[in-house]
Amino acid sequence: MRTTTAEQAVALIPDGASLMIGGFMGVGVPERVIDELVRQGRRDLTVIANDTAMPGVGVGKLVRAKALSRLIASHIGLNPETQQQMIAGALQVELVPQGTLIERIRAGGHGLGGVLTPTGVGTVVEEGKRRIEVDGTPYLLETALKADFALVQAFMSDYLGNLVYALTARNFNPVIAMAGWTVVAEVEHVVPVGMISPDHVVTPAVLVDYLVGRD
Repeated sequence: MRTTTAEQAVALIPDGASLMIGGFMGVGVPERVIDELVRQGRRDLTVIANDTAMPGVGVGKLVRAKALSRLIASHIGLNPETQQQMIAGALQVELVPQGTLIERIRAGGHGLGGVLTPTGVGTVVEEGKRRIEVDGTPYLLETALKADFALVQAFMSDYLGNLVYALTARNFNPVIAMAGWTVVAEVEHVVPVGMISPDHVVTPAVLVDYLVGRD
């Protein structure tokens, strides 16, 4: 694990990269890293996230900057800019039911090929997917998701990179941290080793590649 700045971390991310980004409607989102992605002018990104928040907030900043070519998310209803780009054909959007989305990410982080879910059977969600019957019940095979980079936000870290999250800002972050080949964690507070009880660690340091503290 290396401590770095947002500028240096984003310099590692090329155009065309796939990113998983933690957060839920702007809560628990690595805002400083996202701001730097916009500042450095990244383009053609694939983003996997729960949502695109609202215009100018969280992932919505990347949408406004037209940095995305593909989005995999469960909700875009509060961001008209995402909807406009999708309708115009400028942004490819795959909408995934929220529970299915997080389980696909979890599967990727645990080395599984996918998950079976009844959600979407008999609807447009089923199009192009395999239906598998188990004990007479139909399920859809939803394939695992991974990304080149996982961008997460945490409340606290020690100097090794053990992460602690604050309340609902935890949301998707711990699961996303499992499913990125390179994990960049933006944190509010960095404390000496030993200040965080092992029982309070949610994402262990072994998963974190780069730690971005406050500049």
